[in-house]
Amino acid sequence: MSVSPRPGPPPPRPGPPPQSWSGDGADDGGHPAVDAAVQAMANAANLAPADQIAQYEAAYQTLRETLATIDQA
Repeated sequence: MSVSPRPGPPPPRPGPPPQSWSGDGADDGGHPAVDAAVQAMANAANLAPADQIAQYEAAYQTLRETLATIDQA
């Protein structure tokens, strides 16, 4: 009996290029930590899925900590 190999992941779908995030807060009333987290998520779009998870988790943690400090103020 022969076993056929499992298929690999589908090829990436074409889509719009990642948008650049200025991060300067000039036109969006941003917060430096939030701007950095959003930029990290935008940059993660170019990484392999396994690497994206770590980036998203780090951004999530940054956002949670930032919101916690805002709530305490």
